[in-house]
Amino acid sequence: MAKVSISLDADLVVEVMVLAGIGSPQDAVEAIVRDFVARGHRTEARTGLREQGLREVDVKPREPEG
Repeated sequence: MAKVSISLDADLVVEVMVLAGIGSPQDAVEAIVRDFVARGHRTEARTGLREQGLREVDVKPREPEG
C-alpha cells in the first residue's frame, strides 16, 4: 500500500491521540481517517437507497393532468 506523508499541527495530532486513546501519532490519525471513511460509507448506504427510490419515482411517466 502506498504511503503519504503530510504535515499536521502538533496540537491537533495530540488532541486526536488523546481522544482516540492511541499512543502513536501515525496510528491515531490513521484511525480517525478510517473512521471518517467508514462513516461516509454508512451514510451512503443509508441515503443511497432512499435516493434510488426517489429516482425511480421520477423516472415513471407522469399521468396527463387536467
